[in-house]
Amino acid sequence: MTDRQYIIGEFSPASDDDLIICRCEEITKGEIRRAVFDGMFNICEVRRLLRCGMGLCQGLTCGRLVKSVIAGEIGLSATALEDATARAPMRPTEMFIFAKEVTDE
Repeated sequence: MTDRQYIIGEFSPASDDDLIICRCEEITKGEIRRAVFDGMFNICEVRRLLRCGMGLCQGLTCGRLVKSVIAGEIGLSATALEDATARAPMRPTEMFIFAKEVTDE
């Protein structure tokens, strides 16, 4: 975990900031870099802010890329950052499904 007082300097746009890193949520490298400069120093915080890695692939396609962008901006190796917490995908549930679970006692 990187200390919150770590100074990484001022954000300056890069030529590849429009590169899509997370295809499911259409998150660009520039958006991830901006989140890091705004104080998000780990993948879980960036995921909560931008939803990268929370789409259909659940981070299987973009997880390592997101992690490497974050690590590159704060000057660490990608292996030094913790992996994202895996969670089951959430899907809307219709109320009649819950109603069927009620039993008479």
